[in-house]
Amino acid sequence: MEAIQSWVSEHKLTSIGAIWATAVGTSMVYTGSKRAPFKPSLRLIHARMHAQALTLAVLSGAALYHHYEKTQADRDHKK
Repeated sequence: MEAIQSWVSEHKLTSIGAIWATAVGTSMVYTGSKRAPFKPSLRLIHARMHAQALTLAVLSGAALYHHYEKTQADRDHKK
C-alpha cells in the first residue's frame, strides 16, 4: 500500500489522468451496452460528465488527505 501511495504522490497528474481516462472508457462501454444505445455524441458527453465528476471527487479526496497529513505532521511537530 505504501508503494502505491508513494507512486501516486510522485505522479499526481498521471494518476488523475488515468482515473479520468478510465472513467471515460467505462462510461462509454456502459452507455453503449444498454438496450437503447445513445448516439455517439451523447455517449461522449455523458462519459465526459461522469469522468469530470469522478475526477472532482478524487481531487477532493486528495485535498482532504493532504490536509489530514499536514495536520498530523503539525501535531507531531508541536509535541
